[in-house]
Amino acid sequence: MKVIEKYLLVFLVILGVFLGLNNRKILAEDYTSQISEITKQIADLEKAMAPLKKESGDLQNKINNAKKQINNMEKQMKDLEKNLLDKAADLEVQKILMAERIKKYYVDSKRFSPMTLFFSSQGTGNLIKQYVWYHSIISRDKTAISQYSQELETLNTNKNDLETQKNKLAIIKKDMESRFGFLSGEIKKAETYKAKLNQELINLEAKRIAELNLPKSAAAGGISCVDDRNKDPGFGSGFAFFTFGIPHHVGLNQYGAFGRANAGQSYDQILRAYYNFDEYQDKSGINIKVNNGNGINQGNIIWTGSLEDYVKRIYEVPASWPIESLKAQAIAARSYALAVTNNGQNSICNNQYCQVFKTDPKGGQWEDAVNQTSGKVMVVGGQPITAWFASTAGGYTFTSGDVWGKNTAWTKRLRDTNGDINSFDDLFAKAYDRESPCFYSAQGYRTEYNKTAWLKPEEVADIVNVVLLYQKDSSIQNHLCYKDNSSGCTNTWGTEKVKSELKNRGGTPFNSINSSSVTDWDKQEGRTNTIYFSGDAGQVSLNGATFKSLFNIRAPANISIVGPLYNVEKR
Repeated sequence: MKVIEKYLLVFLVILGVFLGLNNRKILAEDYTSQISEITKQIADLEKAMAPLKKESGDLQNKINNAKKQINNMEKQMKDLEKNLLDKAADLEVQKILMAERIKKYYVDSKRFSPMTLFFSSQGTGNLIKQYVWYHSIISRDKTAISQYSQELETLNTNKNDLETQKNKLAIIKKDMESRFGFLSGEIKKAETYKAKLNQELINLEAKRIAELNLPKSAAAGGISCVDDRNKDPGFGSGFAFFTFGIPHHVGLNQYGAFGRANAGQSYDQILRAYYNFDEYQDKSGINIKVNNGNGINQGNIIWTGSLEDYVKRIYEVPASWPIESLKAQAIAARSYALAVTNNGQNSICNNQYCQVFKTDPKGGQWEDAVNQTSGKVMVVGGQPITAWFASTAGGYTFTSGDVWGKNTAWTKRLRDTNGDINSFDDLFAKAYDRESPCFYSAQGYRTEYNKTAWLKPEEVADIVNVVLLYQKDSSIQNHLCYKDNSSGCTNTWGTEKVKSELKNRGGTPFNSINSSSVTDWDKQEGRTNTIYFSGDAGQVSLNGATFKSLFNIRAPANISIVGPLYNVEKR
């Protein structure tokens, strides 16, 4: 029992930790340590639960055995009670018979004197026989009564003993049930928290990116980062499209800065890797106004203060990251804020549509990074640059013109790796942002498919048909949106309508796709050139950029391909 109590103590301590985790927010800056911490705690919890589950199982068996014993005892007691009633009835009958015989013997003895009986016609012999018979019968009656009495006493003793045993066993059973109930309750609590934490671990990587709160200028939107390769969507064969990087690949690669800092690069080396700029200038004398809207000069002003105090309240990357990466982020955030507000003339929003701002300073190493780069801003032609930044570049960055169609002097294309460009595997194995959970991930999910981005073969066939139809007649684009995301579309065509329209234009529609691959990659610029599909209608090769564009229009719910470099996987 002492061993079990020791495990129980460990178990309760761990459970207390889980309760604490349930009540506190997991911060972006310690996601990596949280993953490790929670995983270890789950392992410790399972280890502590093992002997408790065994003890609980043993208790359950003992309780079941006690119930059987009590039931048997109750049956025995019912049998004893019946026997007692029967013996008591027999005893009463025997007592009545004996009393009648004694009464008759007494009456007869008073009616006739001994001398009368002696000289009666019956004779002495018969008289003696009569008296002997009376005494014999009465003696047997006495013996029977004595036996019945002894049997009754024995039955009562057995009944009392059985009742005592039953009561003792009931007390033991109640104690075991109480202990079992307690253990079961604690185990259930732990299992509940374990389930919650396991789910937290599943979603942790996506949450980490969400906590970074990418700027709206980066076209972040409601993007999630979930690698669905090992998740069951609830159907058999399926396809998912995995993107390298998120969301726009322009400017500072935040996880790239993390990797570069770990490789020994300074903040200046990091920033010059991602931006073309003339120099740093000190803009510390400018004030910043913050609004609660979703853009520049929107909503109400909720905070006003110096540029430095503003940057100290920016929550974009973990404060636990290397100091040089934090310095680079601080300068980029400072530059971005001044550029979009026209050096403080306009107000900037406090959320992901601009830069995430909180009224309380972030503190820690982040504040150290802000102080050590005080006032520094990247400028081109004397003006702060719009220093866009994004979570993960997936090994490549692009110019603003590549992504949004408007070129800027300070953005550039970059193979963000120290690997060999001639080796695709080496290029990505040594990418600076390789540690990002969004380095290679499916984007978006459908709740009904276990929160995965997997598509059924017929759904992929529908998207392929849409691309084939678009290639024949681009004027029908406004009919191609997915029904759950019809913005910009009118009179959306369903699957069968698309097939019909494709046939009308001389095409052969697919009903199902059985394989797909991407082998034509541009390693220099980081783009998917061609994607291949095969199915019941044969084989087709589609332009990578066109497929991406039409996929994002036609794919269900929020599933999308967010970067120029992507791959397709089949399960």
